[in-house]
Amino acid sequence: MEQKWSLRLIRLAAIFALFGTYLGSHMSGSGSYEYRPIHAHVLLVGWLSMFAWGIFYRAFKVKSQKLVTAHGWTAILGVFGLTIGMWFYNLNPFNFGRTFTMVFFIVGGTTLLISFALFIVVTFMVNQKEEMKN
Repeated sequence: MEQKWSLRLIRLAAIFALFGTYLGSHMSGSGSYEYRPIHAHVLLVGWLSMFAWGIFYRAFKVKSQKLVTAHGWTAILGVFGLTIGMWFYNLNPFNFGRTFTMVFFIVGGTTLLISFALFIVVTFMVNQKEEMKN
């Protein structure tokens, strides 16, 4: 299960890395820096965190497969929710109501926060016997 999640998270990290660097390039070329917070969060949580989680799952065996799955899905939903919610909230490209954009942003960020909390638990659920062999 960890190998599956490792590859899934690393692939998504690569997509976020490309998107984040494209966004930075676009801002630099246009001279408009309105996407700065989105760019930063896409690279930090989308690229860096997802990649780190993917590497962790490649290196360690976790005792609870359900916990791995819960962490993986909250990570994916949280990263997308936070970054899209931030885009809606800061730029409102579709003229959504202020309440909708704020709730979308908060739910995405909260889901990501839950993902980080689950990851803390995951790190304590590592199979120690497997860890000792490596």
